[in-house]
Amino acid sequence: MTSLPPAAYIDSDAKLRALIPHFSTEPFLALDTESNSLYAYREQVCLFQVTTRKGDYLIDPFGIADMSPLGRVLANPRIEKIFHAAEYDIMGIKRDYGFQVVNVFDTMIAARIAGHAQVGLNTLLQEQLGVQLDKRHQRDNWGKRPLDGDSLLYAQMDSHFLPMLRNDLYDELKLQGRFDEVRDAFAELAFIDPPILEFDPDGYWHIGRPMGLRGRQLAILRELYLLRERLAEERDLPPFKVLTNDRLVEIAQHAPSHKASLAEVPRLSPGFIRRYGDSVLEAVANGQQAHLPRPPRQPRLANTRVLNRYTALREWRKQRASARGVDSDLIVSKNVLWSLAHQAPRTLDDLSGIPGLGPWRLSHYGPELLEVLEKVR
Repeated sequence: MTSLPPAAYIDSDAKLRALIPHFSTEPFLALDTESNSLYAYREQVCLFQVTTRKGDYLIDPFGIADMSPLGRVLANPRIEKIFHAAEYDIMGIKRDYGFQVVNVFDTMIAARIAGHAQVGLNTLLQEQLGVQLDKRHQRDNWGKRPLDGDSLLYAQMDSHFLPMLRNDLYDELKLQGRFDEVRDAFAELAFIDPPILEFDPDGYWHIGRPMGLRGRQLAILRELYLLRERLAEERDLPPFKVLTNDRLVEIAQHAPSHKASLAEVPRLSPGFIRRYGDSVLEAVANGQQAHLPRPPRQPRLANTRVLNRYTALREWRKQRASARGVDSDLIVSKNVLWSLAHQAPRTLDDLSGIPGLGPWRLSHYGPELLEVLEKVR
């Protein structure tokens, strides 16, 4: 693994406050986050990696009571925040802290608009900088403490090279005359909504229906699905670490009535049966006696006019993307299409109020969008 000067480990309120004057005077911060989605029932941001012109910093939120000083820096429009694949990081930051992140440079979006076929961070660093990242620690448990030295170095490297990659991609985009376009795409990142955390008690329908489960099997699946959620919360594990969707379906199909028949379900370990077998059998028995589930009420569909506008806009986007040789979401996002379909703007001034339509997109696509909407009308 590449050797770097050690990153400063920031694990107290005093250390974080002391950093803020430095962060606040920087023209950019390169950032990444690490979360524990593979190891916890409720995913959370476990580490912030920050790189400035002076060095690398690993901010441990578990040791800090008040993260708001960092939040003020992230919301400062004067400071550019460099991410790779920013959407996931920004969603996690909003979910856990409610911070706004503005003035983003996303090296993945930049690479896509610049025409790179492979836009993973490791590939881009190899192509642009000749740097090879060691990805062995990608699936580490970032919620454990203390983190070992190799894990910390891996985390440090994920932000350390971003400023250099950003500069290379910036030059490439300027040479192509595409920087104004990419700036619109960056600006849309500020409107990302945090993920919804509520458990969906009807989520078993999305598991069972595609696998052909009906009637009594769905009733058993419902009980198993609810049991899995309870066990996951009790053990602080992601639900898939308790039972995968495939195992839920197989148990519902076999409907075992005792441990010997439960052991016949493929890929159920003896340890799982020993620990949870009685609970699983109880859930199956409850499903056998329960009322058959009724399909959940479907959300109200948008009215016909809105759907017609959305369909026409989506077709325009598909054709525009094909003509340019880019992915459709680089033209405008699905969220923008829905906003246009609902609001049905009639003028360029109306369009300028749609989040995600920046100056470049307005000038290049605005008249076409209005024409599509007018035809539908």
